[in-house]
Amino acid sequence: MSPDDFQALVPIDTATLERLHAYLDLLAHWQRRINLVGASTLADPWRRHILDSAQLLPRLPASPSPLFDLGSGAGFPGLVLAILSHLPATLVDSDARKCAFLREAARLTDAPVAVCNQRIEALPAASARVITARALSPLDRLLPVIAPILQPDGLVILLKGRRIAEELTLASKAWKMRAHTVASLSDPDGCVVTLQEIEPRHDP
Repeated sequence: MSPDDFQALVPIDTATLERLHAYLDLLAHWQRRINLVGASTLADPWRRHILDSAQLLPRLPASPSPLFDLGSGAGFPGLVLAILSHLPATLVDSDARKCAFLREAARLTDAPVAVCNQRIEALPAASARVITARALSPLDRLLPVIAPILQPDGLVILLKGRRIAEELTLASKAWKMRAHTVASLSDPDGCVVTLQEIEPRHDP
């Protein structure tokens, strides 16, 4: 996918397109020093990373809400969403080197983000109305970690792979939730999952 192809799918102005270009150039430069993304994905970064992240935009609430991107890594999807929407986001990662990259990428792109170098479990309770994540953990292990930091009316938006049906089945043994799944625009085997009304299942 070319930048023009991306712009045809996600209409953005020239300045925003240039910021995304600068972001990807910085990613390629840092990738030579630390492993931020799978090396093969840099052959098609506009599809594998930018479009993959941007497809979450229509899922975000209409009213501005605190966004936490968990296990942010190289900033996908959280940093891309902040660049495109101008909404503030907190990028959370426990790897100090990745956080150093995120801070430099945020400075370069003038993105409204805060970078938080800590484990998810250390975040304040009920601090997030919207949570995003990509390739973080299977749902049965992810929900116990994110439930404490999600506000009661919160929304979780996840980029997931082909095993999502299995993940939902397994997670539903311990958790109640309202789930909605749509096919990914960037990955034929992927999907976007939104979760709401998440609470532990208290079966006898």
